[in-house]
Amino acid sequence: MAALKTDMGIDLGTASILVYAKGKGIVLNEPSVVAIDQNTKQFLAVGEEARKMLGRTPGNIIAMRPLRDGVISDYEVTEKMLKYFIQKAIGKSFFKPRIIVCVPSGVTEVEKRAVVEASTQAGAKKTYLIEEPIAAAIGAGIDITQPNGNMVVDIGGGTTDVAVISLGGMVVSRSIKVAGDECDDAIIRYIRKKHNVMIGERSAEELKMKIGTAYKRDKDITMEIRGRNLVTGLPKTIIVSSEEILEALEEPITNIVDTVHAVLERTPPELAADIGNTGIVMTGGGALLYGLDKLIFERTGIPTRIADDPIECVAIGTGKALDWVDVLDNSIVGEESIGGRY
Repeated sequence: MAALKTDMGIDLGTASILVYAKGKGIVLNEPSVVAIDQNTKQFLAVGEEARKMLGRTPGNIIAMRPLRDGVISDYEVTEKMLKYFIQKAIGKSFFKPRIIVCVPSGVTEVEKRAVVEASTQAGAKKTYLIEEPIAAAIGAGIDITQPNGNMVVDIGGGTTDVAVISLGGMVVSRSIKVAGDECDDAIIRYIRKKHNVMIGERSAEELKMKIGTAYKRDKDITMEIRGRNLVTGLPKTIIVSSEEILEALEEPITNIVDTVHAVLERTPPELAADIGNTGIVMTGGGALLYGLDKLIFERTGIPTRIADDPIECVAIGTGKALDWVDVLDNSIVGEESIGGRY
């Protein structure tokens, strides 16, 4: 009977949702986007299928992200979306799964409760919470139980979490609502201002992923993008260079680097010395932005590396934390969190 039970770890991200099933690894990785018919309130598409509809729907259909800045902005839609992903990940099961959900380190008690309730309503037997930097560190292969200082910079879609971890807990941490989505918005604003062309979220994300940079490249690269001319109202094709994207991303990237600096300033001397030796580990999709690790190293003087699988790092860490669920179940009753205060 125990073999029929499926405990799950969910990385509930602003941009995408990853589901880790115990004994199977990551079984689902889809955008956290939902398409809804506004007239009937019916779900038309979820995940990748819904993402393709962003900015392309008729008046009665809305493609939306129910999570904003790492927290739930539309409770009902998030609950239905979670239910869909849970069922898709484990199929039909007689047993309700125990679920660990990942949340940003700076979330409030109200936001935590919203996540727990949404997970429970979506079909969880019991919900635990784990804070993103802890999950990211576990997923990156760091032994967080040791009395050594480890620094993790997790850059997701809605939030950037920076934390110093020692003895299984966060000693110093800070979460800011500047991450991948803010970088996309900065690119949209820049293209509109410089080229007088309006582009959508998907086009901005494509620019960021293909030619985006946080550090001056040795060789400038370009990319062709289509948008709407704000003067004529007609479609227009423009060529954008990586140098322009570097300029566009200056403000959000500076905010992220300043946050890393601020956390280091508040770190106890002994742990700061450890971090100087072990370096900074970057996780999350934002860690893949070209040159961001070089920029952090240049500003802090501390070696900075990108985790082996930065996008799946948090989900893998959340999944590995499932091994602690049985211990928690024996000692704690109710809604709990792992690796953080709740």
